[in-house]
Amino acid sequence: MFLNSEQTPYRGSIFYMMFFWQRTTTALCLFSASLVGVLDAFKLFPEWITFPSFPLAVVGGALGIFVSFRTNSAYQRWWEGRKLWGRMINTSRHLCTQSITYLPQEQAVESVHRHIAYVHVLRCGLRDQDSFQDERVLSAMQAEEKTNLVGSTNLNHALLNKQMGLYSGLNKDGTINNFEMQSLDESIRHLLDIQGGCERIKKTPFPPIYGFLATRLTQLYAVVLPIALVHDIGLWVVPVNLVICMAFQLINEVGRVLENPFTNNWPALPLSAMSITIERNLRQALKEKNLPEPQQRLKKFAVLM
Repeated sequence: MFLNSEQTPYRGSIFYMMFFWQRTTTALCLFSASLVGVLDAFKLFPEWITFPSFPLAVVGGALGIFVSFRTNSAYQRWWEGRKLWGRMINTSRHLCTQSITYLPQEQAVESVHRHIAYVHVLRCGLRDQDSFQDERVLSAMQAEEKTNLVGSTNLNHALLNKQMGLYSGLNKDGTINNFEMQSLDESIRHLLDIQGGCERIKKTPFPPIYGFLATRLTQLYAVVLPIALVHDIGLWVVPVNLVICMAFQLINEVGRVLENPFTNNWPALPLSAMSITIERNLRQALKEKNLPEPQQRLKKFAVLM
């Protein structure tokens, strides 16, 4: 259960969301603790079935470290993705300034519009969406690009090749000098570095064995912990077991949803909002009036099942 990455949940619904999101583990925690608690209350729980609490405390500490390691590693991937898109915003503005300053007006507009298409194509690619079905991509692409670039194995690279072809042709006919050409070439290199970093994060999934082991160990802990605690706290074992084990499970699942920062899930990066910000900045620099509306993070609770 997730929200769209451009949406924000109501605070009052967050606890319901968390427990319903992990309803299988929640049900296991409640069932195991309730069964043990009820049996103990009616003196039906065998006295010889018990676990010492100290070893379980040690295991719980180790389990907490294990699930936290995965979450911390996943957050590093998320934060790296955010830094890459921060560089994308800055490099886009710089390339726009270079194009307007160095190139004739017609070629400057072509260069900036192609870069706008490039940014939206990268967003679509990272979210496994068809770029040629995206209205923002189609509105920025030239007519011949919509035809000739269909089927490109890497549409972003194809667009950068077109950019370099434009700059190289202007350099050869003397419209821009070698220094300006070198500066534009450096901006293209930065874009390739950013694109490569995003593709590396997307195409290198976090080893799934971490999540599998963390989930199974948490579920096993949810079964064993009530047996160790029931003689001491009675039916209070139900909420205690739920809180402790769900804390482990939720920390583990936070790592799972953060490991790919480019999805449409709520914790992911708001790529649509950042892409539109870039487009608005660049079109305004060209003194265009028809700017796309900024995309806000909505305050509407909309759960995706």
